[in-house]
Amino acid sequence: MIRWSNIKAVVKRELRIMRNRPIYLLGSVVTLAFSALFFLTFFRAGLPEDLPVAVVDLDNSSLSRDFARQMDATQLSKVIKYDSFEEARADMQSGKVCGICLIPKGLFADVQSSRRPVLTYYINGLYFVGGALTYKNVTYMINLADGAVQREILRAKGMNEDAIMGRIQPINIDFHQIGNVYTNYGYYLSNVLLPGVLEMAVIIILIYSLGAELKYGTSRHLLNTAGGSLQTALAGKLAVYTTLFVSMGLILVLLLYDWMHFPINGSIWYMFLDVVLLVLASESVAIFIIGLLPVPRLALSIGALYSILAFSFSGFTLPIEVMPPYISGLAEAFPLRHYFLFYSREVVMGTGFAGWWQEAVHLLLFLFLPVFVLKRLKSAYVLQNFPKN
Repeated sequence: MIRWSNIKAVVKRELRIMRNRPIYLLGSVVTLAFSALFFLTFFRAGLPEDLPVAVVDLDNSSLSRDFARQMDATQLSKVIKYDSFEEARADMQSGKVCGICLIPKGLFADVQSSRRPVLTYYINGLYFVGGALTYKNVTYMINLADGAVQREILRAKGMNEDAIMGRIQPINIDFHQIGNVYTNYGYYLSNVLLPGVLEMAVIIILIYSLGAELKYGTSRHLLNTAGGSLQTALAGKLAVYTTLFVSMGLILVLLLYDWMHFPINGSIWYMFLDVVLLVLASESVAIFIIGLLPVPRLALSIGALYSILAFSFSGFTLPIEVMPPYISGLAEAFPLRHYFLFYSREVVMGTGFAGWWQEAVHLLLFLFLPVFVLKRLKSAYVLQNFPKN
C-alpha cells in the first residue's frame, strides 16, 4: 500500500541524489535549454537566404546579364559568376555552391530568331534543403524569363496586355500555405524537434535513475525507504521527475506560442495538456524498458535508439501514410507520433477536442505499460541478480 510518509522519504532521497549527481540536471534542463537556444537561433531567419549559385554566362548578352541580376536579387540566391563550367563544377563538388546555371552561347540570338535555346542547370542534391530550395528558385526564375521573352514577342505582334497574360499564364494559381504562410523552417521543425528532445530526455534520464539503483546496488535501500513497496518507490521518483519535466514542457509551450509568437490556430491550454500527456507517456515507456531489461547499459541503449527512431516515426518529415504498412504500423508505438497528430490538429487546423481526443486516448494508453513489468523490476531490485554494467 502506498504511504505518503514513504513517498515523502523517497522524494527527499531522490532530490539528494540529484544534488550529488549533476548529470540529472545536465541531461534534462541543460539539454532542453541548449536545444531550444540552438534551434530557435539557427532558424531565426525562417528560411535560408543567399544560397550560393554559380552562373556560367557564355553568352554575355544584355538578356543573360539581366537574368543573372534578377536571380541575384531574389531572397534565396546569391549569384557567383564563373568564366568556365569546369571551375564552377569543382566548387559545387567541394560544397562551395549549391547549383550551377549554364547560360549557352547565342542565347540572345536564338531568342530573337524564335529558336529554342537550352538553358542548363545542375543542382547539388547531397544537401537536401539547399538543393531543393535552389532548384525551386532557379526553376522559378527560368519560368519568369521565359514569360518575359514571350511577352516581348507578343507585344511586337501588337497584342494587348490582357491577351498576352492570357497566353503566358492561362491559369492563375491561388496558393495558400496553411499553418505556415511564411514558409518558416523554424515553425516547421521546432514544433516537433523540441518536444522530441524533451521526450528523449524523459526516457533516458528516468531509465538512468531507475537503472542506477541496480548499477550502484542501492535498490534495496530504495525499497526500504519506500516501505518495501515498488509502487511507492516509483511514485516518489516520478513525483520529482514529473514535476521537473512537466515544468520544462510548459515553459517550452510558452516559449514557442507566447514569447516567440509561433502561429497557433487553437488553444495554448490544449497544448499544455498535450505536453503533459507526452511526459507521462514517455515516463511509462522508460519504466517499461528498464523493467523489461533491468540491465542499465542495455536499457539506456534501447531507450536512446527508441527516442531517436521517434523523430522518424512521428511523421513530420516523411508522412507515415506513404511508408510500407509493416513500417507505418510501428508509428503507433511512439508517443511523439501522437503528440505530433495532436499538435497538427490543434495548432495547425484548430479543430479543438473533436479533432485530437483520439490521440489523447492513445497517449493515455501508454500509462498501462509499467503494469506488465512491475513484478520483474521488483524482483531485479530485491535479488540484484542482473549485470550492473
